[in-house]
Amino acid sequence: MNLALALTIGRILLAPVFLVIYLYYVPLGISLLALPFVLIGLVALAELSDLFDGMAARHANQVTELGKILDPMADSIFRLSVFLTLTQGFVNLPLWLVLLFFYRDSVISMLRTICALRGYALAARFSGKVKAVVQGVAAFTILGLMIPYAFGVLKLGLFQDISFYVALGAAVYSLFSGVEYLRANQSYIKKALVK
Repeated sequence: MNLALALTIGRILLAPVFLVIYLYYVPLGISLLALPFVLIGLVALAELSDLFDGMAARHANQVTELGKILDPMADSIFRLSVFLTLTQGFVNLPLWLVLLFFYRDSVISMLRTICALRGYALAARFSGKVKAVVQGVAAFTILGLMIPYAFGVLKLGLFQDISFYVALGAAVYSLFSGVEYLRANQSYIKKALVK
């Protein structure tokens, strides 16, 4: 266990914390006015841990195989948990929309694992890094919109509509990045599947 792995595991553990706070903010004694700020803080903490775990691993020369596997997994777990959580309560994103994120990440992870088992390491793509930023911005935007909603400035229907289109934009880009990843690595994927 090193600092980078601790940050990565901490990011995974933040996912259920986000869910519990969003769904049970009233019994937890958190007001609707404070809720968006708490949730934004959790997402910011997760995104910062994503930034610093890689930096910490490289700085201390502690890049490990486990870290290479866990880091993208932790990103997916946290971000998917955020969007799945937002299918509930007042945000009410449609489940099918969030499943687009899930299917994209599942297919890419499955193919990366198969290729790794066959001796082919699939490099990360720039579009995948942009996808992470797009999903993070989408989460921050939806949670940011929760502030005027909580203060009664933004009507619930409009808040839900804007949130839907923000998440839809992130889902469309996620699918695009998945297709781009498959096309860029198609020769390795074909070899791994045939082998």
